[in-house]
Amino acid sequence: MANLAKGALAGVVGTAAATILYCIVPRFEGIIHRGYFDPVGIATKCSGDTHDVVVGKRYRADECRESLNRQLIAHADDVLRCTPVLKDHPNQLAAAVSFAYNIGGEAYCSSTTAKRFNAHDWRGACRAMNESDSNRPRWVFSRGKLLPGLVKRRAAERSLCEAGL
Repeated sequence: MANLAKGALAGVVGTAAATILYCIVPRFEGIIHRGYFDPVGIATKCSGDTHDVVVGKRYRADECRESLNRQLIAHADDVLRCTPVLKDHPNQLAAAVSFAYNIGGEAYCSSTTAKRFNAHDWRGACRAMNESDSNRPRWVFSRGKLLPGLVKRRAAERSLCEAGL
């Protein structure tokens, strides 16, 4: 089952971007085999999945792999729908999918990052993942709290995004 799902993600984003995503997203999301509340109180399971969570329920490893695959494909679909220009840019696509996985597809599609990708402002799009035009930290707060894990994640996403530009 996991190989089919991995193949499905590679079919959506390409092998290079899929390989990057299977490394980067679990690194930042972690893997917790039960339903729990994240640092700002959002019900979460497995690798940051906030859909159909039962807090306190135990999730098997195969359920968590399937959850990760399903969410990566859903967010990849959102990213490619909003920023089709990324299709042949695996580093930028992987960075954008990781970003969307964390902030949500709707937020990604309305973000400065997406708008700048579509305008072919590659460096500006990458910069907007973690920094505003006024040099302030961006996308590193959740419910008003600065989260050190988000600071690290955004820096890694930006670095990946800028690779090869």
